[in-house]
Amino acid sequence: MDYLLKTEPTVYSFADLEREQSTVWDGVSNPVAVKHLREMKPGDRLVIYETGDHKSAVGTATVVSVDAADPRNPQVKIKAGKALARPVTLAEVKANKLFADSPLVRQGRLSVVPLNKEQHKVLTGQ
Repeated sequence: MDYLLKTEPTVYSFADLEREQSTVWDGVSNPVAVKHLREMKPGDRLVIYETGDHKSAVGTATVVSVDAADPRNPQVKIKAGKALARPVTLAEVKANKLFADSPLVRQGRLSVVPLNKEQHKVLTGQ
């Protein structure tokens, strides 16, 4: 499955992930977002979306491992992919019919959003 992970770039940016090459994605508190983290599998494709002033998808990553021993705080290890050729803004996403029912548009505060293959392709060009 494909997912979008939101991050505040002043706290942890895609550039930080690129520099570190991998990180553990944890500390998510929304029950729906936590459920999505628990459902992740190694090899799942990720889109990194920066919130705040950016409000755009900026890069890719891949799930390396998932430790859901603590169901309230699953630890998902991810590795950096590549920066997108150009950021895809929230305005572009909202204007695209493929995202009309997406939690990215409908639940703006959700920090882990499932994507279907077509949505992933629109965001990444892949």
